[in-house]
Amino acid sequence: MLTLTEFKIQLDEAIKEYFDSADVTEVIQSLSDMRCLAYHPHVVKRAVSLSLDKGPRERELISRLLTELHPDPLTDANLSTGFELLLNSLDDLSIDIPDARPIVGCFLARAVVDEVVPPAFLSNANNTHPGELVIEKAVGLLSREHCNARLERIWGPGDGRPVAELKTVMDQLLKEYLQSRELDEAARCVREMNAPHFHHELVKRGIRICMEMGELDAMAALFSFLVKNAILSEHQVAKGISRLYKVLGDITLDVPSAPSLFTEFEAMIRDGGCFPPSYVSPAAPPVSPEEE
Repeated sequence: MLTLTEFKIQLDEAIKEYFDSADVTEVIQSLSDMRCLAYHPHVVKRAVSLSLDKGPRERELISRLLTELHPDPLTDANLSTGFELLLNSLDDLSIDIPDARPIVGCFLARAVVDEVVPPAFLSNANNTHPGELVIEKAVGLLSREHCNARLERIWGPGDGRPVAELKTVMDQLLKEYLQSRELDEAARCVREMNAPHFHHELVKRGIRICMEMGELDAMAALFSFLVKNAILSEHQVAKGISRLYKVLGDITLDVPSAPSLFTEFEAMIRDGGCFPPSYVSPAAPPVSPEEE
């Protein structure tokens, strides 16, 4: 079994990856792989803490994550204990993030509305609790008229549609492009998705689709076109190809030539100017200290 420190390190990596991918299943898989049920209350504390210095999008993702993880693998007791740990760490968190208390209050109120924390949690906190002001903030938010509707959008409107829907839209536009080869139309569809932070998923899905359909040239042309027209960033391309490489073994089950196709496609989009200057292939062997 991992030590608590080891668990926190791996958990932080999973949550940071989740900020990029917005894929809850990856977090669930990470928790399953670690097999540390006793540490699950720390998931709440770490997840919320890592979002405190982020923006509305990341905070919304964490609120959704807590909902998706409850009641399995995070139990009622895990959630309540996790928020207790969070409240007890507020003095330390507030040193670097002065607004930590009101933000945590919003998280707590949202958790009550999402039914992952019982309302009784708020009344059980005693007056000497370090999170007293947070409890008051949460109670105040929950006392407002139409509080449920307000709290469901407490972090702002976000992207306006679920991740699953975005993935479906991406698959449709990529396959339609491969049939029509209309670059301008594909670019228009990518713009209309209005999800630039999620373009790495477009890259990942695009590479997999073109491997399955044998359309590497066409997909490379699309990525190059999107980058040259400032629709797709080089950073998102690099992140997408890195994420694809992590599941290359799974893809190989359906596409045996996937490793060689990956190398070929990577070279194509490198020639197409799709990578940042600092890009290092995820397939490159690690550099030993003697070689640096």
